[in-house]
Amino acid sequence: MAASTESFYLGFDFSTQQLKVVAVDGNLSVVHQDNVQFDSELPEFGTQGGVHIHADSLTVTSPVLMWVKALDLILGKMKNAGFDFSRVKALSGSGQQHGSVYWRKGTNQVLRDLQPGKSLHELLKGGFAVSDSPVWMDSSTTEQCQYLETAVGGAQRVADITGSRAYERFTGNQIAKIYKAQPEKYEDTERISLVSSFAASLFLGSYAAIDYSDGSGMNLMDIFSKQWADSCLEATAPHLEERLGAPVHSSAVLGLLSPYHVTRYGFPEDCKVVAFTGDNPGSLAGMRLQEGDIAVSLGTSDTVFLWIKEPRPTVEGHIFCNPVDRPSYMALICYKNGSLTRERIRNKCAGGSWEVFSSVLRTTPIGNYGNIGIYFDAMEITPSAVGVHRFDKENTKVAGFSAQGEIRALVEGQFLAKRVHAEKLGYKIIPGTRVLATGGASSNKDILQVLSDVFDAPVYTIDVANSACLGCGYRALQGLVAESGVSFAEAVKKAPEAQLAVTPTPGADKVFAPLLRRYAELEERVLQESKQ
Repeated sequence: MAASTESFYLGFDFSTQQLKVVAVDGNLSVVHQDNVQFDSELPEFGTQGGVHIHADSLTVTSPVLMWVKALDLILGKMKNAGFDFSRVKALSGSGQQHGSVYWRKGTNQVLRDLQPGKSLHELLKGGFAVSDSPVWMDSSTTEQCQYLETAVGGAQRVADITGSRAYERFTGNQIAKIYKAQPEKYEDTERISLVSSFAASLFLGSYAAIDYSDGSGMNLMDIFSKQWADSCLEATAPHLEERLGAPVHSSAVLGLLSPYHVTRYGFPEDCKVVAFTGDNPGSLAGMRLQEGDIAVSLGTSDTVFLWIKEPRPTVEGHIFCNPVDRPSYMALICYKNGSLTRERIRNKCAGGSWEVFSSVLRTTPIGNYGNIGIYFDAMEITPSAVGVHRFDKENTKVAGFSAQGEIRALVEGQFLAKRVHAEKLGYKIIPGTRVLATGGASSNKDILQVLSDVFDAPVYTIDVANSACLGCGYRALQGLVAESGVSFAEAVKKAPEAQLAVTPTPGADKVFAPLLRRYAELEERVLQESKQ
C-alpha cells in the first residue's frame, strides 16, 4: 500500500454559500483544504448567503457563472499554495441538493474544446439557457407540485415511486415551472444537470451523468428501478428524458479528467472523475455510516440520516438511493424544532443554564413517570403540526409539567419522534447499530444519554465540519476500487474513528418500548386535531 500514500484524492463541495475542497492521501489524512466564500470573494454577483431572494420571497436562485468562477478561484488558490496536482489519482464532489442548471444547445462541444489559456467562466459565459439556477431554498412551485401529485395518483403514489412526495424545492417541479413560464429557454436547453452533475461536467469536459443518490431528490426517478419514471416525466415537461441523460450509480467512474485541467493545473492525464452526488449523500459518506447506523445532527433544525435496506416511503421524510452501497438506501428526516426549542425550555426551566438543564436530565427518572411532551414551537415539517402538547401517563392532555418534568419531556419527546419516524420509513435497529451524533448539542453528554436510551444503542460523536467534502474525497478513492468489489467500509477503514460517548442505561429499552407506541399514537392525535 506504500504507493497509495503518495496519491491524493480530492473532494469538492458546491454548497449554498461557498465552494470547499479537501484533499486526502491514501491513509485518508487531510493534506489540504480551502474554500471560496461567494458573497465576499465574488461580490460582483451580488448574492446574500450565496443566493438572490426575489421580490415574491418564494423564488430563490443563484447565478450559474458564480459557481463556475468559484472553481477557477479555488483551483488558482491551490496552485498558488503549491498544491501538487500531479499526485491526484481521482476526484469527486457534491452539490447542494435539488438545484438545477440548464446548458444551452451547443455547450457540450464547448466543454470538449476548452482552451487552457482561458478561465472557465470566460469560456462558458454564453453556455447557459437559464443564467440564474433555482436552488433548494426556492418554494415557488406549489402549483407544479399539486399538478404532479394529481397526475401520478396522489402524494403517497409519488413517494412510492420517487422516495418523496412532491416538494417545491425538488428539481422536477422547478423544471416544470421553467417549461411553463419560459418555454423558449426550455427549448434552448440541451441538457439539464443537478448542481452536482453540473460541477462534475466542469471537470469531465462533457456532460456528466446524474447519480442515483442525488437523482433521488428530483421527484423524477424511480428509486427502485433506478430509471426515470415515465409518469413523472410526462407530468413535468416534454422531451425531458433526452435532456436528463441516463443516471448512473454513485461510485461510477465517469471518465478521465478534461485535458483542460491537465494542461492548466498539471493534473495527471490518468486522473479519474468519480460521479458527483448531493451534499446530504456526501455527508453520509463523510460520516461513514454503515448498515443499521443512524446519524442525528442536532442543530437549529435537527436532521436524521438513516441507512436502510428495505425502504417504505411515506409522505414525510425522504428516501434516496444510498451513495456508497448500491443495493441499499438512505433516508433523511428533517425537524424544524431543534436547538431553538431546547434553548427556550432551558431559559424557561433551567434559568438559562445548560449545567442546570443537564443536572435535571441526570436526576430525573427515565420515562418521566409516563409523561410525554410534543414541542412544536414553529410549524413542524415532520409531521406538519404546530403547538406544545403535554400528556400524562393516562394520555390525558395537561396544561403543564414541573420545570424538571418539562426538561425531560422535551428531550425524550424529540428523540422518541426521531425513532418513531425512522421506523416508519423502514429503519431497523440491528446488533451493532450505532447512533452518530453531530451538531451543537452533541457536546452535551446528558442529552446524548437520553438519545442512547431511546434508541437502545451506543452513541458516538463525530466531527463533521466538512463531512460532505471529506465524504467525496473518500468516494473518489472508493470509485477506483468499487468495480473490483471493494466495499466502501473496506476502502475507508483507515479514516479517523468516531468517539464512543455513552451507552444505553440498563433496562431503558423496557421503559421506552411502550412509550414509543404511545408517542406515535399521541402525535397522530395532535396531527388529526390540527387538521380540524
